[in-house]
Amino acid sequence: MEKEWGIVEVLRHSRHDWLNKLQLIKGNIDLNRIDRAKEVIDEIVIEAQHETKLSNLQMPLFASLLFTSNWENPSFRLEYEVLEDAEPLRMNDSVLTNWTKSFFLCLNKAIEAFQENHLSITIEPQSEGIRFFFDFSGIIIKSELIEKFLADRSKSLDVEVKEFTESELALEIFMPKQ
Repeated sequence: MEKEWGIVEVLRHSRHDWLNKLQLIKGNIDLNRIDRAKEVIDEIVIEAQHETKLSNLQMPLFASLLFTSNWENPSFRLEYEVLEDAEPLRMNDSVLTNWTKSFFLCLNKAIEAFQENHLSITIEPQSEGIRFFFDFSGIIIKSELIEKFLADRSKSLDVEVKEFTESELALEIFMPKQ
């Protein structure tokens, strides 16, 4: 998780991801599944829009973490969504990034590898700060690790557990603007 990504590595991973997407479109066209090919294109457009919105939040450390997460976290698949365009807020990027890195590390240790583990992060900019919704679905085999992590809460973040079971974890995090 502490890997420093060089520009060549980022481009190599990004190119690999794009080639996979293009092959998926081409394969569906070859199979005459035009509607599915259009759906894949629509999914790519939506993903690019969320990348743009995330970049525009002016939280480069957090954005980089999310952009590279699926390359570094083989135990779960990350998706994220930014609900609306917002004026950039002065946020403590490093506090949020460090908390999220620690959460990813904890999650990787607490879940069963090679399963359908999925983490969705919804980002909702607001005038007084940003609200984050972390929704995990999958197989949690070491809930005590997550409980311990959540007990050591950051004073800069307001973390609220909405749901916590063997297969679900829902957190709401609020970070006030500086």
